[in-house]
Amino acid sequence: MQRRLVQMLAAQGIPQAEICLVLDVSEKTLRKRYRKQLNIGAAKLEAALIGQLLRIAGGKGAVAFKAIRFTLQARFGWSQYVPPPRP
Repeated sequence: MQRRLVQMLAAQGIPQAEICLVLDVSEKTLRKRYRKQLNIGAAKLEAALIGQLLRIAGGKGAVAFKAIRFTLQARFGWSQYVPPPRP
C-alpha cells in the first residue's frame, strides 16, 4: 500500500520531502526503499506533462508556437541562436 502511495504522490509532482512527512521516514530511507516507485511516478508525471505540452503545441497561435519552441529546446537541445551543425 505504501509503495502505491509513494508512486502516486511522485506522479502528482509532490516533493520527496513532503512524501517523507506522509510516510514518516527520512529522505535517505525514502530513496533507498522506494527508488523504483519514485522513478515510475516521475516517469508518469513527465509523460503527462509532455502529453499536455504536445496537445497545446498542436493548436494555433502564439501559445502553440511557444509550446513548440519550448519542446524543441527542452527535448532536442534546439536553440534559435546557434546555427545547426554542418553535415
